[in-house]
Amino acid sequence: MAAFDVFNGDADGICSLVQLRNAEPRDAQLITGVKRDIELLDQVTAGAGDQITVLDVSMDKNKKSLMRVLEQGASVFYSDHHFAGDIPEHANLTALINTASDVCTSLLVNGYLQGQFAQWAVVGAFGDNLKKSALAAAKPLNLNAPQLEQLENLGIYINYNGYGSQLEDLHFHPADLYRQVADYASPFDFISDNRAAFEKLEQGYQADMSAAANIGPQSVTDSAAVFVLPNEAWARRVSGVYSNDLANGSPDRAHAVLTVKDNGNYLISVRAPLNNKTGADELCRQFPTGGGRAAAAGVNDLPADQLSQFVDQFTDFFTHRV
Repeated sequence: MAAFDVFNGDADGICSLVQLRNAEPRDAQLITGVKRDIELLDQVTAGAGDQITVLDVSMDKNKKSLMRVLEQGASVFYSDHHFAGDIPEHANLTALINTASDVCTSLLVNGYLQGQFAQWAVVGAFGDNLKKSALAAAKPLNLNAPQLEQLENLGIYINYNGYGSQLEDLHFHPADLYRQVADYASPFDFISDNRAAFEKLEQGYQADMSAAANIGPQSVTDSAAVFVLPNEAWARRVSGVYSNDLANGSPDRAHAVLTVKDNGNYLISVRAPLNNKTGADELCRQFPTGGGRAAAAGVNDLPADQLSQFVDQFTDFFTHRV
């Protein structure tokens, strides 16, 4: 009998798994990748009695492989907050799905575990730019302001590490970063004990955000702004967290950060306005490689000749959205 832990390479995926494995230790094969690598169940070949945990990747994007592993006799625990489509009913499937805009997988797992490792849930929620939800989850923990800031920074840094077009763009392979934090029941212990890893993430984040801040918008209105970053590793790493930073700075405006890829096409991160966290997934699913959730979504490979179409569609969509 084999076990597989399948998880998104961002803060939410990693922090969800840290909670689960602190509560339910298991020797499992880790399957993850860059944040946009979400069809991860394709990599699993299961047999009868195998245990599969899937965290923070769209069930809709993994539906075919989910049905395959269930038919092969595996049991699956699946928790996520992205668009799921129709959730299959199967005796071997436990599905913990909630697509509300103020929920992330770390918070769902926190509820499932009845708050056993709530500090990690707070880190994951901060990483997903769900600040209000993170603070609500942190309230029973009676943390002071500097402690909350530490958890917020850690969430941002872990999330930042997951972005990139390829694993070579990242400071840590997400599986390696998970292993760095997995043994810690408290994120404060990780920050204290593993200063080298924490500071590598912190210094990389600060350098990349500084570079992004030097690039002005390609187009901007009261409702929508578009930024285009160059085909550089730093730009690929920073695209998601820079989108979050822009959203936090102008909460009534939608933002799209486009990064030029090696093939000349664009990787896109879209953030709905923080004050109306809806529509990002609806917009992005209009493009063949698009997906995500209501508040934050993206397009993995926008053809270069569709740039003007995307900018117009994005601006029009959020200008007329009530």
